[in-house]
Formats: sequence, C-alpha cells, structure tokens
Amino acid sequence: MNNEESLTAVDVAELLKITKNTVYEMVKRGELPGYKVGKKLRIDKKDVENYINSQKVAKGSNNQIKILIDEPVIEENLSNIKKAENSNDIIISGQDVILDVLAEKIREKANDIRVLRSNTGSYSGLYDLYNDKISISSVHLWDGDTNEYNTAFVRKLVPGISCLIINLAYRNVGFYVPKGNPNKITNWKDLIKQDISMINREKGSGIRILLDEKLRVNNINREQIKGYNIEKQSHSAVARSIARGEGNVGIGNEKAANQVDGIDFIKIQEERYDLVIKESDLKYPIYQLIIRTIQSEEFKREIESLGGYDLKDIGKILDKT
Repeated sequence: MNNEESLTAVDVAELLKITKNTVYEMVKRGELPGYKVGKKLRIDKKDVENYINSQKVAKGSNNQIKILIDEPVIEENLSNIKKAENSNDIIISGQDVILDVLAEKIREKANDIRVLRSNTGSYSGLYDLYNDKISISSVHLWDGDTNEYNTAFVRKLVPGISCLIINLAYRNVGFYVPKGNPNKITNWKDLIKQDISMINREKGSGIRILLDEKLRVNNINREQIKGYNIEKQSHSAVARSIARGEGNVGIGNEKAANQVDGIDFIKIQEERYDLVIKESDLKYPIYQLIIRTIQSEEFKREIESLGGYDLKDIGKILDKT
C-alpha cells in the first residue's frame, strides 16, 4: 500500500486494534480526518500514520512511562503501564462494542475520570487484570469440563482474588460458511474433512478457547485441521476471509456474520459475555458507578438498539469467585 491509499473504517480498526464504532467516533470528534465516498467512510492511510505517531508514549523526567491519550488506548502502549499511573484512570479490556458504549457513559457521568480501552481477548484480559495492568476485564471463556462460561477461568487466571462476574449479554456463536453451506458443515468433526480449510482466531480470544476446548472434549486432533494456524484478530476479519473464499469455515458471533455479505451463520451455542471486577475495587466510587450504569434501563435500551444481544441478565451479578 502507498501513503495515498484510502482505508475503510474496518481497515483502520484493525490497524489500531480498536472497534469499527470507535473509528467512527474518532472521526466524529475530529481526531481522524475522514470523508465519504458514496455512503462509505474513507480515511487516508497517511492520516492514520500521523495519528499513530502523535499518540506515541514518552518518558517523563522521573523515567515513568506516561500515556499521552485518553482514548482509544493502542494495545502496544498498555504493556508499558500499570493499572493506572493516575488513580482517576480506568482501563476496560475487551473487544465488543458494548464496552465502547459503557466507556462513553462513564465519561459522561464522571468527566474527571479517564476511561481507556484495551482491545485484547478474554484470556489476556484476565491475565492483565491479575497483574494490575487493567481495571476491568470482559470475558467469554467456555470450560469443557464444567460446560459453563467464565467462572472456572476467572478462578484459575485471577487466583486468590475475590471477583464479581457481572453479565453484559448473551450472544450466539457458530460457524461462518460460504453462502448455502456447500460443504454441509454442521458439527466440530466436520472440521477435519479433507476438503475443508478453516480460518482461526488468535490465541487467547474467547472463540479460540471455545474451539480448542471443543476439540479436546470431542477427541479431535487439531493437527488434522487445515488452516488451524491461520489466525485473524476479529470476528469480522474471519467472516470477511470466508466471504472472499480464503477458507471454508470460521467461527465467530452472529452479529459479525450479519454484517458481511456472502456467508451463512450456523449456530453452535449461546455464549455468556460478562464483566469481571475485583471486589476490593468496590470501595472506589467509580466502580460502583460502573455497576449502576450497567444495571440502568438507559444503558439496557442503548445496547438493545444495537441488536444481536440477549439482555435477559444484563447487570446481574452471576457469580463471585
């Protein structure tokens, strides 16, 4: 690509490791120059590069790394900071647009708080929570031994620390296949068919762990799956790869599948998408505000407007570890 090339919102989201909706918000706020070609948003690559260069971290006089932006936080920068240099910083880890909406609501209600976003998968998010690199982690990790979501992983990855597991939503996950499902893919054992090649998610993502756990409990050898080591960084990227004919099957949530032409979605199961907060942090008013926000009717209505979520338990504390 050359510097004059224009990028779509999806292209920019993948470069910055943020969600597509965050890209739209950045253009709306004037942080990134954008323009329309027909009905589609376009952003020049050189403007994205200028943005990245302007957001790089610098060392202060005391040799402590200081982050220079409020939002979004680029993933590489997060590895250089602890939970927050400033007690007024909140870092929320996860990739779903629900978290972008939550961050916006908290900023509106507490304008003295910086709400930052880390675009990492569930496994890495819990690891960072345990190591005080972030404040809150989202999680959707299926455990093959219990046939349940999240609790077992929170106990293993955040050991010895009492955490609240608060529901955000339920989402359908399943196979992404070419339109009409020409290879008749309906179950996990179909992945080892000789004429099947898959597009996988990265290690640490909820979908990758779901796949690996399902392979384990069904005694399927991953080495028999063509394309197992081909990884994409988002549901949308997997869906687009299948639509382009780069593979016969991928796995992701239904919401992303509905945004891509040329593929069908074959439901596997319903996943639980939760937020994990350390119980000891509830002494800080900001965490109480976050929970109240999630439990509010206003927040529920806004998430309902996005479509694709079952909100029957939104805001409920489903478990405590």
